[in-house]
Amino acid sequence: MVAVAPPELKICVYCGTNVGASPAFMEMARDLGTAMAGRGIGLVYGGGKLGLMGAVADAVMAAGGHVIGVIPEVLMRAEVGHTGLSELEVADDMHTRKARMAELADAFIALPGGFGTFEELLEVLTWNQLSFIRKPVVVLDVNGFYTPMLEMFAHAADAGFMRAEHAALAQRATTVEEALAIATAPAPLSVSKWADREGVAD
Repeated sequence: MVAVAPPELKICVYCGTNVGASPAFMEMARDLGTAMAGRGIGLVYGGGKLGLMGAVADAVMAAGGHVIGVIPEVLMRAEVGHTGLSELEVADDMHTRKARMAELADAFIALPGGFGTFEELLEVLTWNQLSFIRKPVVVLDVNGFYTPMLEMFAHAADAGFMRAEHAALAQRATTVEEALAIATAPAPLSVSKWADREGVAD
């Protein structure tokens, strides 16, 4: 492990363990990691060495930043863990891993990814919706990757299953600079989750 003092501000980045079909995905991952380190912002992430996950971590480390990886034991045994980080925590299971990442982070940024990335993103959005946490959540919409998901959130609000304020908890950015500006600003205030209980005390 590389000894770098942990920064006060840490952002959790969710992203895929694959590189994706477009070179823009890897480019954005590397740019995000470099920019975070340049601003003295620490990275919290899933502890992997592959795909966009590895690219973000490597970029932060290469720029002299601090990286905390949190990986479940089963994936560590599969030898996909990144052993060149500032810190690497091995969690008992996926649930413990996700809770620890959320605990360590002051904000969240989602780069492109698959089911795991979607699950992590939706979980912290739900926690914000329920006021379990109040931390900014940024969707870094590289080449429109997240546009269908954001449209689905708006559709759910139109259908009465979500408040528009909660759909807006997923804050869209298209550049690294915009993503970091949102992530380092105060989180939006949440409101009651219950979309069909106007006038009913919570």
